[in-house]
Amino acid sequence: MILESIKKRFSVRKFKDKPIAKEKLEAILEAARLAPSARNIQPWHFVVIDDSQKRKQLTEICKGQKFVAEAPVTIAVCATNLDYKMTCGQSAYTIDAAIAGEHIALQAAELGLGTCWIGAFYQDKMAELIDLPKDYRVVTLLPIGYPDIKRKQRILKPLKEIVSYNSY
Repeated sequence: MILESIKKRFSVRKFKDKPIAKEKLEAILEAARLAPSARNIQPWHFVVIDDSQKRKQLTEICKGQKFVAEAPVTIAVCATNLDYKMTCGQSAYTIDAAIAGEHIALQAAELGLGTCWIGAFYQDKMAELIDLPKDYRVVTLLPIGYPDIKRKQRILKPLKEIVSYNSY
């Protein structure tokens, strides 16, 4: 049940020194590929960073967050079609990439792996590291690996505080 994977997912900032099996990584990438996108444009491209030299550079690119470089794999969720805005005024590429990124995070949780959404990174340095074409942006980075920490209890607001029916 998908709700169980959602409950398992948490932000992992400490990973075991253990590689990810190719089959698990392919399942994660397939989950991203299946994500919906505005007008089915599928503006994304996923750059899997598993090279040890490139991974070492992620600490500096991610503002000193060492755990990003310590994960065996980091996926850069990138997108193009930067100018397209949906009727509601939102940029489609960021939403489309975020949906695909959450598919990655949930599939990873289902497979016993952990992730953490990274938004604290230098766009220009990251683009240079992965040779990103000029018409793309990195939307987020998702380090992935086996958690080396336990999930902490989160205090979440009850539904009655965050849900309204028919009007705010």
